[in-house]
Amino acid sequence: MADEIRQKPGRQKSVRRLRQAYMRMLVITIVMLVTLCAVLIVRLRSLDGTIANLTAQLGMLSRVVEDQKMQIAHLSEELRAAGRKENSEDNRQSEGQEAVRGEETGGVQQTISQVTAAHKVYLTFDDGPSSHTEDILAVLEQYGIKATFFVVGKEGEANKEVLNQILEEGHTLGMHSGTHKYGELYSSLESFAEDFTQQRQYLYDITGEECTLYRFPGGSSNTVKSRGVDMAELAEYLEGQGVRFFDWNISSGDGGSVVLPVETLVENCTKNIRKYGTAVILMHDTKLKTTTLEALPLIIETIQAMEDTVILPITEETELIQHIKWKDA
Repeated sequence: MADEIRQKPGRQKSVRRLRQAYMRMLVITIVMLVTLCAVLIVRLRSLDGTIANLTAQLGMLSRVVEDQKMQIAHLSEELRAAGRKENSEDNRQSEGQEAVRGEETGGVQQTISQVTAAHKVYLTFDDGPSSHTEDILAVLEQYGIKATFFVVGKEGEANKEVLNQILEEGHTLGMHSGTHKYGELYSSLESFAEDFTQQRQYLYDITGEECTLYRFPGGSSNTVKSRGVDMAELAEYLEGQGVRFFDWNISSGDGGSVVLPVETLVENCTKNIRKYGTAVILMHDTKLKTTTLEALPLIIETIQAMEDTVILPITEETELIQHIKWKDA
């Protein structure tokens, strides 16, 4: 019994020592964990700062690259504009042209005949003139671009002014029917011929120039046989009138009732250009196509940034893009 009493204080001391040892180990472990956490937090903050700096630098480099692309595109266009001006002046001196519009047309024709770019792009606008036409012309003038307008016969002094403006600014004017009403236009060859004759005379009375370019409403591949006429028959009629018709091989997609976002229009107009030597892009000039007008600068800039590519107006030298092989029909 006495021995047990003597041993009990000894065990108690051992237990206290163990507890103290455990506490020290626990404190040391907590201190180490806190220290490691602090180090990790410092490293993470340092990495966050590094990532933020890299992100900022990447954004700055991206802006620099975009600025350089735009500068190159503007310089290229200035060089082309200078070439057009020089060619136009040489052409006027050699041929003694007196009419201002005639001189400009001659300069454009001469320049186009000398274009060697692998990819020739033609921006075309159907269904005008509209309340957006002057804004479209302003954008084209800003970038030094010439385009092609397939217009519908519309009365009114404002329309007369803008039709003349299209030609005076060096663009190409084409016919797109007088009424754009499929049921009437395609009911017979006689009906088509009457519509064509009226619109051609209407444009001649306004501009003083004979129009030799046509685009069928709906394109030459639209199904109209059930309406009483074959498109090949209409194509032959146009040829007999000294008129060429153009379809398209790239569509913006803005012809439907849904107003497409700007990004979609830009992609639709530009993604397939590299596939073609001659790319005719279909867009529409109506008051409802607000995003088409908004997308136009981006479309032009994207095309101008492409290598070995040039934007031109349709002329007599332009390769025909037609959906149907009507001469073999």
